[in-house]
Amino acid sequence: MFTTRPTLQGTFGMASTTHWLASQSAMAVLEDGGNAYDAAVAAGFVLHVVEPHLNGPAGEVPIILAPADGPVRVLCGQGPAPAGASVAHYTSLGLDLVPGTGPLAAAVPGAFDAWMRLLRDHGSRSLAEVLRYAIGYAEHGHPAVERIGETVETVRELFETEWTSSAEIYLPGGRSVAPGGLLRNRPLAATWRRLIAEAEAASAGREAQIEAARRIWREGFIGEALAEFAARPAMDTSGERHPGTLTGDDLAAFSATYEEPVTYDWHGWTVAKAGGWSQGPAFLQQLALLPEELPAYGSPEYVHLLIEGCKLAMADREAWYGDADEVPLDTLLGDGYNAARRTLIGEQASYELRPGSPDGRTPRLSKHATAVAAGEEGFDAMGIAGSGAGEPTVARLPAVAAPETDHNGATRGDTCHIDVVDRWGNLVSATPSGGWLQSNPVVPSLGFPLGTRLQMAWLEEGLPNSLTPGRRPRTTLTPSLALRDGVPVMAFGTPGGDQQDQWQVHFFLAVALRPPVRGGLDLQGAVDAPNWHNDSFPGSFFPRGMRPGSVTVESRIGDGVIDGLRRRGHHVTVGDAWSEGRLCAVVRDPETGVLSAAANPRGMQGYAVGR
Repeated sequence: MFTTRPTLQGTFGMASTTHWLASQSAMAVLEDGGNAYDAAVAAGFVLHVVEPHLNGPAGEVPIILAPADGPVRVLCGQGPAPAGASVAHYTSLGLDLVPGTGPLAAAVPGAFDAWMRLLRDHGSRSLAEVLRYAIGYAEHGHPAVERIGETVETVRELFETEWTSSAEIYLPGGRSVAPGGLLRNRPLAATWRRLIAEAEAASAGREAQIEAARRIWREGFIGEALAEFAARPAMDTSGERHPGTLTGDDLAAFSATYEEPVTYDWHGWTVAKAGGWSQGPAFLQQLALLPEELPAYGSPEYVHLLIEGCKLAMADREAWYGDADEVPLDTLLGDGYNAARRTLIGEQASYELRPGSPDGRTPRLSKHATAVAAGEEGFDAMGIAGSGAGEPTVARLPAVAAPETDHNGATRGDTCHIDVVDRWGNLVSATPSGGWLQSNPVVPSLGFPLGTRLQMAWLEEGLPNSLTPGRRPRTTLTPSLALRDGVPVMAFGTPGGDQQDQWQVHFFLAVALRPPVRGGLDLQGAVDAPNWHNDSFPGSFFPRGMRPGSVTVESRIGDGVIDGLRRRGHHVTVGDAWSEGRLCAVVRDPETGVLSAAANPRGMQGYAVGR
């Protein structure tokens, strides 16, 4: 079968990320004797530099790891809402949604501490050894990918008039960086150099230095700068200047935590995801909704079935997922519940938001989600047509409360992904995001901004995803790890906001249902396969819109599938041939030890490397 690239195979190590410099940095760590966790941390910090429009140190990162000698675990790098971030506080400001940008949208940063815990507990390299690649690219520069300059141009007026500390880095000399132009972030390089120097002065031991770095982030010069800057009013998508709620006490109290994964067994596979504070279980429920006999792979019937199953799973996500209340996952993933839900899938596309009633409970939807689902908010105002609507692109939002020419910074962010496997059999999958250059003003002494993940929580009491002090906003970030007959074999994931657990399901089924190549799983073929997504549920990002009955497909999916979907009542938008998904994946065959990797060709940026 023709693919854009070969599925890489080897025995030493494999890394696949959304940027070739991060992939190669991970490989350099492996070549230097580091393990998969060292490599993933190094790649993560490189992504902060080379994809600053997609992630940053003050963002978030859920991580799934499968040590060669231990159980699969989730490492949660999603920070909670600050102690002052209550529904009452935000509504007292006249808000009905958390702004999409600015300090009010900032959760407690989680990414840095999660990377440090991964390095301390499972890595073997020092802080200086894993950070040197990111420091080098920040200090000496890296060739900028096209989307960095394009993103900066969408917020140029905001940077020039309001967020001037951001303009100093991303509009040097008044110009955004051209594709391939050298982009530097010397304040960020200086931050990491100072962090290393202070950590090394605190102790000679590797683990103690990492612990010192964690303290410096929380309570030292970094924590102090973050808390001070969060208290400054800044322009956000409401059109007003607001200070944030994040304080030094919030930073000092946070620690990334380990958790058991949520799993589902399907045809000899077990897929592991993060819990109901993420959208990860929606992937598992889509598997649970599948009938025993599937239509022919890639047929109109097959695509229709997956679209309709996704709508049901995402409706349950809207009604039941979050960190503010218990999520009834045992029932939501149970055979009986999903057998009943499966009967709702008919021959025609559904236009309704239809959450279920696990254990007889009444679904709880926000007033905003209910209004959007009923069309009361207006299709054109709240929906965004085209491929990749949501977190996977950076584009000007449609006017909602302000005209198109307003400079409040309403943009959409994106995400990154990292998968690594080493020769010892360690697997890791991580999806860093948040802290985008367009999310908040750059803290001038540090070189990076705060994140905006609180925009995913509702400003209504009593919902599973209500904005609640000390609770995590439900995140779309959702790395994946798959086991075969109980043995970890595959780490995979993609950027894409609400699309992540659509594209990943399609990829996983392409791997599971299609024949192997060269004695191994056809990873690259599954990555390259024509993809699609739907927006028939409330989006997770400001302004939280939906497009009932929508489905966006790559043109390569074929006229037969497109016509078949339209006959079934789907509103089909035909996107570019290579526009859906940014998947990465690595595999280890437990019988032979052969390692494999693949990466997304879309966007000409992701790469897998290995030997």
